Amino acid sequence: MYYIALLAPDAINEDVMQWKHFMRDRFGCTVALKSPAHITLISPFWMKTDLESILGKTINEFTSTRESVLINLKNFDCFTPRVIFVHVEDSELLRLLQVDLERHLSKNNIFPIKGEPRFFHAHITIANRDLHKKDFTEAWEYFKSKTYHACFVANGITLLKHSGIKWEPVYTAFFPLT
Repeated sequence: MYYIALLAPDAINEDVMQWKHFMRDRFGCTVALKSPAHITLISPFWMKTDLESILGKTINEFTSTRESVLINLKNFDCFTPRVIFVHVEDSELLRLLQVDLERHLSKNNIFPIKGEPRFFHAHITIANRDLHKKDFTEAWEYFKSKTYHACFVANGITLLKHSGIKWEPVYTAFFPLT
């Protein structure tokens, strides 16, 4: 199983991991701990391993015509009643990057990527499907008044693969230096 994302830099990943550990310790949430801090561009999909290098080349082809994207993080938000995340400020460039990548990867039907039916809502997950509905209100109370501000330049797109235990980066295609 794979997904494609913009990875946050180490400093932001450390911040996010602290919150993920809080959620694990307080509410037993462990699913989000299996991924580095990221913004999902292409949701998880199953793919044969022999397509991995071809997908890497295709992502590289895509990034070669793109510019890096400034990502602004501000505070927290949620998708009631299961998901709590770091809020990514709306960005037309980021939205276009996601739409164009999905289109680029789907155009030749080699990769088993389905178009996302939901509106792209960039975020960095802290807790998701294993946050019990009964715990959501208490968890959200903790995060909703917290402040957090950070920004980073997303300088590449990363393909991640599930190892059976956690998600691991297998390939990053970098945007050209501008």
